[in-house]
Parts: sequence; structure tokens; C-alpha cells
Amino acid sequence: MSTDVGMSSCCISGQLHNHATPSGTVQTIGDLSTYVAEPSSKDHSKTLIFLVDIFGYEFPNTRLLADEYAKAGFYVLVPDILQGDPLPISFLQNVEPPLKDQEQAGLIDKAKNTAVVGATLGTWLPKHREAVTLPIVEKFVDDVKKTTTGKIGTIGFCFGGRYSIIMAHGKVDAAYACHPSLVAIPGDFDPVTKPLSLAVGTKDSLLSDDQNNQIKEILEKKSDVPTKLVKYEDQIHGFALRGDWSSDKDKKAQDDALQQGIDWFNQYLNTLV
Repeated sequence: MSTDVGMSSCCISGQLHNHATPSGTVQTIGDLSTYVAEPSSKDHSKTLIFLVDIFGYEFPNTRLLADEYAKAGFYVLVPDILQGDPLPISFLQNVEPPLKDQEQAGLIDKAKNTAVVGATLGTWLPKHREAVTLPIVEKFVDDVKKTTTGKIGTIGFCFGGRYSIIMAHGKVDAAYACHPSLVAIPGDFDPVTKPLSLAVGTKDSLLSDDQNNQIKEILEKKSDVPTKLVKYEDQIHGFALRGDWSSDKDKKAQDDALQQGIDWFNQYLNTLV
């Protein structure tokens, strides 16, 4: 039996990063508006498709992270898989603060957060259910395949993390998922046939340590498929994209998760492999 791991207030928590301005361009690829970050070499042999969280493809953190992968030599595409319907960035702070602030929050604040989450996600999620989102993601991957002779990987965050895992069922050459939400255990992991890396936090309210151990056990049985699951101590949901940079530990976790992805894709999107 599959265990469906849901979505909570953690999904809309975190910090807005405004330390820089995204340097890519917006283009139409297939039929989706897409943020494009190119490496300085203009090499398109290693393409990364970002599958976004509920804040969408215009979220500054997402675009800045795409720029970091481009600096590492990848051709990065961030399609608008939410088709112009992201949740507003204003939810970042009023739903769930960083872990240190959570621990100091009172019952009234926590109850308010829970109510806001229920009201917001209760109407948003049905519009972006699997039957709607998966065909959008699959078509975009197919459209990209028509324009490249190189290898393609997906990297997904939170809401998009699950779709990156599904792309590792054979649709792309390699995948990486950071703190995925709404996953089914074992249903989303049994069909994995392509290299898959995962970054999860030990304080993630959506994936408990027991659930992460279940996932790891499933993946480790795939002796013919490279897999990796890395646990980040004391990190909450969203840490790899929306971490609190006022904390050295949280900033390091986000940096390490970035490096985990770069190393993974350098290995498995290498055209010589």
C-alpha cells in the first residue's frame, strides 16, 4: 500500500532571497513561458529542467538558484508548470517562519497558520492535481527533447519534487528532488529506473525520518540504478530553496544541497557516460 505524504504549512515557509537580480531571460519553449539561464559557454549538452514549488517560476529564489546551476555549466530551463497560478510570495512569512521562530511561536499563531494553510491550499491543490500537472511536465520534457541532442535532468522542489521523481521513471536521464511533497511511498519510488538523488531535512513535517528510511530502503534495493538520499540535520521543508540565510547552519545546508545537485548532474548528465 502506498502512503501519500501530504502538504502542510511547511510547504509555504521560508525566506525570500533578494541579494541579487536573476540574470536569465524569459522565453517561450513549447507552449510554456520559461525562465532560461545559460552557462557562459553557451553549451546546451547538459540541460536541467527546474520543476518549481507552489510559488512558481517567477519566484526570485528559484531563478537565482537556476543561475547558480548555469554558472556550474548547465543549460537551465524553469517552465511555468503552474500556468500563471502560483501562490503569492506573501505567504512565505505569515504561514511558517524559520525553525527557531517556530519554537517560540504561541498556540494562537500556530492555529492561525494552520487555518490560513487550509483555506489556501484547499482551493489551490485541486487545480494542480496530478491529472493536470503531470501531462504539462511530460509535454515540456518532450518539447525539450526535440531541440537537444544532449542529456536532460530534472530538479524539483517541494510540489515539483514529486514530479522530478516521476521523471526518473524513465523520462529523463537523471533527477534530483529536494524536500518533495505529496509523494506516495512506495508508489512513486518503485518505478524509478534512472539515477535519482534526494535531499531531505530531518525536521521536515511532510517526510518523517521513518518515511525517509522507507524511501532509502526502496531505492537501495535497486542495485542497477544509482540513487542517493542525503539527510540535512535540523532542516525544515523548503530548506534547499528558501533557507534562512541569517543562520550559518541553514545557509550551509542550502549550499550543500546545491553542491549535491551539481555533483549528481555532472556525473549522470555527462555525455561520455
